[in-house]
Amino acid sequence: MSRTVYVNGEYVPEDGAKVSVFDRGFLFADGVYEVTSVLDGKLLEFEGHATRLERSLSELDMASPVTKDELLEIHRELVRRNDLTEGMIYLQITRGAAADRDFAFPDPEETPPTIVLFTQSKNLADSPAAKVGMKVISIDDIRWGRRDIKTVQLLYPSMGKMMAKAAGADDAWMIEDGHVTEGTSNNAYIVKGGKIITRHLGSEILHGITRATVLRFAREAQMEVEERHFTIEEAKEADEAFITSASTFVMPVIAIDGVSLGDGTPGPVAQRLREIYLEESRKAAI
Repeated sequence: MSRTVYVNGEYVPEDGAKVSVFDRGFLFADGVYEVTSVLDGKLLEFEGHATRLERSLSELDMASPVTKDELLEIHRELVRRNDLTEGMIYLQITRGAAADRDFAFPDPEETPPTIVLFTQSKNLADSPAAKVGMKVISIDDIRWGRRDIKTVQLLYPSMGKMMAKAAGADDAWMIEDGHVTEGTSNNAYIVKGGKIITRHLGSEILHGITRATVLRFAREAQMEVEERHFTIEEAKEADEAFITSASTFVMPVIAIDGVSLGDGTPGPVAQRLREIYLEESRKAAI
């Protein structure tokens, strides 16, 4: 069955959805995005994603074509129309389609933003990968400096995932100045002596919505958390590791650059945090 998607104020069949060839998202990657997970037909952490969307738009001097309340209604309507029980809703807003290609921003009074949303059905809560853990490799981080803005400039992260696949791994952790920044589409963590270590917030990494929630749950569970740089060598000597993102929640990492962590199976801290996240997020879903 064809999905119903949302394009610039209209709900349309996916095979009839169209965006201009002059759209700046297509021509310049001049846009931002968010991904909100759905469990049991309800939205997880919508408020956090909507707030971060507003920040990303503001950092790029871009206006939102909808209010937060309207955005919530669009999400819920897409869940209803597509009978989505479990999966994600992808949202993208670009600076719109000007009359022609030009590096200069178009006048926002003459060129309205483009907004697109669509659903993706996926097994999130009982993901097979969470039971066995994932393997990562390390690659150089050569992205632009404003990684805290969730833009659609995702070519290098896509290349990183393909590098990992070619190496027989599942994902890549990026390294800058000898330290881990983040995964290709997730935040990175290690655990040593029971302490959870993850890079501090800054322009070098995305300020993950799931990251913030997981760290709050960890502290509430009396787990020790340290936000600081860590090297890839330190990661390889960790007791365990994991990633967080809106679509993976908490996902254990069992090997880095071919080096197994612990006994090579998902560690207890990651497993417990995943349990807590699923339980508490389901309670708070809207």
